[in-house]
Amino acid sequence: MKKSIRFIDLFAGIGGIRKGFELAVSELGYSCICVFTSEIKSQAVEILRQNNPQDEVFGDITAIKSEHIPDFDFLLAGFPCQSFSYAGKRLGFEDTRGTLFFEVERILKDKKPFGFILENVEGLVTHDKEKASDKVGRTLQTILNKLETIGYKTSWKILNASKFGIAQDRKRIYIVGTLKEAPNLEDFQEKKSILKDVLEKNLPTSTSEFVKLVLSHYSVSELSGKSIKDKRGGKDNIHSWDIEYKGKVSAEEKQLLNLLLKERRKKKWASEYGIDWMDGMPLTREQIRTFFDVKNLETLLEDLTNKKYLRKEYPKRKVGNKRIADETLPIGYNIVAGKMSYEVGKILDENSIAPTLTAMDMQHLFVIDGDGIRQLSLREGLRLFGYPEDFKFNIDKKYGYDLLGNTVAVPVINAVAKRVLLVQ
Repeated sequence: MKKSIRFIDLFAGIGGIRKGFELAVSELGYSCICVFTSEIKSQAVEILRQNNPQDEVFGDITAIKSEHIPDFDFLLAGFPCQSFSYAGKRLGFEDTRGTLFFEVERILKDKKPFGFILENVEGLVTHDKEKASDKVGRTLQTILNKLETIGYKTSWKILNASKFGIAQDRKRIYIVGTLKEAPNLEDFQEKKSILKDVLEKNLPTSTSEFVKLVLSHYSVSELSGKSIKDKRGGKDNIHSWDIEYKGKVSAEEKQLLNLLLKERRKKKWASEYGIDWMDGMPLTREQIRTFFDVKNLETLLEDLTNKKYLRKEYPKRKVGNKRIADETLPIGYNIVAGKMSYEVGKILDENSIAPTLTAMDMQHLFVIDGDGIRQLSLREGLRLFGYPEDFKFNIDKKYGYDLLGNTVAVPVINAVAKRVLLVQ
C-alpha cells in the first residue's frame, strides 16, 4: 500500500465519505490527498469549502472528461439515490439521476484506480426485482455486473449506523471493490450509542403557538418518544384532537375519532363496498353505527366534519395503478390525515435512538430540553452522523437540515474504508 493515497470524491455532498475515508487512512498510519471533488449543490459546496479551503470543487461530473481528472488510487461516491429510495418514485435507471452511476462506471473504466467505495440507500438492493423471491433486483445486479466487467472484485453489504456507535437507525448499502480482491464486509465490531450521548443542554426552546398548545395538554415528561400525527393510533401517538388543534373536542367525540381511526383499516369494509381494500377507508354513518351506536351520532359526525377533524369522501376504486373516487358508492366519513405535517412530528426519546434522518423530516424532530422542547441543533445533527466536533457547518438551519438528511454516517464509512485499504 502506498504511504500517500490519492482519491477523488464524486457527488461529494458535505464531504462525509471523504471524512470517513481520511480518518481511516490516518488511523492506519498512511497519508492521503483528495485530488478531485465534484458536487453541484451550492450549499454543500459552501460546507466543502469551509472544511477544505485549499481544494477546488468542480461541478457537474457529466460535463467533465475522464482525462481532465488527475490519476488516483480510490474513487469515493455517494451517487444520487432518489431513484432507488422508498421515498422516491423508484424509477432506477429509467430516471436520469439513476444513470449517474454510469458516470462512476465511466471514470473507473477510464482511470482504473485500485479501488472504490460506493454508498446508497437500502432500497437499491431490491429495486426492479423480477420475482418476489429474488434477493436482489436487476438494478443492483446491473451495477455489480458492470463493476466486475471493468475488472473489479466487489462485495456489498447493508449496514446499520446504529451498530457503529451512531444514535440513529440508518441502513445503507455499501458497495466496495478493488482490482485485487473483494474486501470483507462481515463481522464488524458493534458499538452502541443513545441520543443522550449527543444532545446539548440548555438551548433555547420553542415558544411557537403549536408547541404552547401541545404543552397545555401534556407535560414535558409525557412527550418523550411521542409522535404527533393523525394516520395511526397507539400509546405513542398524539392526534390533532388530543391537543384540540382544530377546535374543542368532547370526550365522546374523541372516543369516536379513536375508534374510527382503527376501524377504517379493516378489510371487511372493502368487501361491503365491493372494491379492493385500501388502508384507511371512508365509512358511512350506518357502518360507523355498528361499532359506535349513540343517538347523537349524526350530530357528532357533522360537528367533527365542520371542525375538519373528519371529511366526507367517496370510497376509491382501483383503476389500473390509480385509485379513483367512485361516486356510485355511498359517501362516508374519513379522518383528515392528508399530507399535512404538524410543526412537531416526533419528540425523540433521549434513552433511545433517532429514526432514519431525512431531509424532509429533520425540521419536525424535537427533543426535550429542560422544561420545554426544541428542534435538533445542527451540531446535534452532525453528531447523529458521527462527524467530528471540529467539522465546520456554518449555515442556516433550514439548509443544514437538508444537507444532513442526505449525508452519510462517518463511522460506517471509516470502518468500511479500513477493510478496503487493508487489501494489499
